[in-house]
Amino acid sequence: MQPMATRDGELLLELGRRLRAARQEAGLTVSELARVAETSRRYVTEAEAGRANLSIVKLAHLADALGVSLAGLCDLPVAGRGERVALVGLRGSGKSTVGPRLALALEAPFVELDARVERLAGMSLAEIFDLQGTAGFHVLEAEALEEVLAEGERVVVAAGGSIVDSAPNFARLRSTSRTIWLRARPEEHFERVRAQGDRRPMADRPRAMDELRDLLKRREPAYARCDHELSTSDRSVDEVVDEIVKLCEASGRG
Repeated sequence: MQPMATRDGELLLELGRRLRAARQEAGLTVSELARVAETSRRYVTEAEAGRANLSIVKLAHLADALGVSLAGLCDLPVAGRGERVALVGLRGSGKSTVGPRLALALEAPFVELDARVERLAGMSLAEIFDLQGTAGFHVLEAEALEEVLAEGERVVVAAGGSIVDSAPNFARLRSTSRTIWLRARPEEHFERVRAQGDRRPMADRPRAMDELRDLLKRREPAYARCDHELSTSDRSVDEVVDEIVKLCEASGRG
């Protein structure tokens, strides 16, 4: 078991990371946040660095200034965050292939979040987007994610590629799971999806490859906020799984 001081320090670091992420998402500078929250710039800097043991009152002021809930900031993963592994990335990054093998290696269940969304809605993803749009999909995605989180602390989750387009859902995933961005070259994303028999990227889309590159470029800054980044290009599934297991073991030793 880790010493109490070590665990306290990890909690403060996680809180600082959440504050910094929320500030960046709000488009505020450190000085602007300090002004709105009626505190000092130094205090905000120390808080984001995990060096300030914030009082509940000051934390409430910061949450209000950031437009986020105090409960969300304080819902810190005291234990078990390292037991949940979430694979993030575009379709064709390898999530559905790596995920089951990783779950077997970690002796944990494997869950595809999009499949949970379909089960909740009682319809396919295509039907969800047609009938409820992107906003409706992300509402269902949030519900599915909470369902998965409630099932236990040992799980490997393959998140949908668009989870990064919902700031609350992506923040929730990152705060409760060890997130790993599986990335590949655009050409590999494309070929893997086609090899799986999915013709949607090519159907009546002469610029499909250009669109994929644009999508990857747009989402890369969000994907880069994952705990780890791992290329699946020119690597076997076993190599990728072994590296993720090593990352988990290294982090778990604290």
